[in-house]
Amino acid sequence: MATKVLLRGQWDRQQVDMAKDADGVWSVAVPQLKAGVWEYSFIVDGLSMIDPANPTMKPQRNPNTSILHVTGTPPNVWDFQDVPHGAVHQHIYLSKALGRQREAWVYTPPGYEADADKKYPLLVLQHGSGDRHETWVVHGKAHWILDNLIAAGKAKPMIVLMIDGHPQGQIPRERADKRSSSLAAFKKELLEDALPLAESRYRLSTEREQRAIAGLSMGGWQSLSTGMTHLDRFAWIGSFSGAVDENEIKAALDDASGTNEKLKLLWIACGEKDFLLDRNQQLITILKARGIHHDWHLTPGDHSWPIWRDYLADFAPKLFR
Repeated sequence: MATKVLLRGQWDRQQVDMAKDADGVWSVAVPQLKAGVWEYSFIVDGLSMIDPANPTMKPQRNPNTSILHVTGTPPNVWDFQDVPHGAVHQHIYLSKALGRQREAWVYTPPGYEADADKKYPLLVLQHGSGDRHETWVVHGKAHWILDNLIAAGKAKPMIVLMIDGHPQGQIPRERADKRSSSLAAFKKELLEDALPLAESRYRLSTEREQRAIAGLSMGGWQSLSTGMTHLDRFAWIGSFSGAVDENEIKAALDDASGTNEKLKLLWIACGEKDFLLDRNQQLITILKARGIHHDWHLTPGDHSWPIWRDYLADFAPKLFR
């Protein structure tokens, strides 16, 4: 029998005591909870746990938070709205690059099934180091963000590919040697398995100018490194609280004119309280010094999903114009 239960919510990052009634039910009232998609957990006698009564939890390598979605009035761009909706498809495939079973999710926009001849641009959208390939949908609400932007005429209809960014399992940040190997494996799987899968199953434009790659945190690093070293494959690159070592993109930095000619957009954003802010500012300094065109956004917020949804909502309308 529990003797002390706390609620820990992302909305204020506080630990609040819960009270037990005569029937042994623990409860707490949270006043003035702002609209948003929030993570929360319980601390039961010192042990952190998800809400056993809530089936919706954040997809992670080690799940530890439940999801509370409070819709806005009027609705936010990540809320479900009465507009035409696309579909999210789940794929399980054998990665020849890795020699094992892998998974990917693919979003197709509203109206995709109606015109059998229309081809669409592609956005590769990657998650962070603690998350999984489905996190951008289940927790990030990327499908609703795009549905709402497309319905409002703010974004071009596009297909979105989301793959598991952990080809070698979750690698600690301090293991630079393992992270380098994992990045190489990610690129190999993306280019040799996941993209060919999407190209064989969906009506994708083959034009380089119709391909984008973006991600958050680890996914931002993967997007910067992959996009800047494969400008023959991607013309649009986005990094949300990501970072990259300049040595990984040395060829692109050394050829500023060629890079600028190929890049349609290099969009980088980071929160002012993000622990990766210094590395982002270092990257921006390097890009400026080398003359690489870029779009830099320093925003309120830290290293968390509330700002990454905003970043996607800001980034997606700029694509494929």
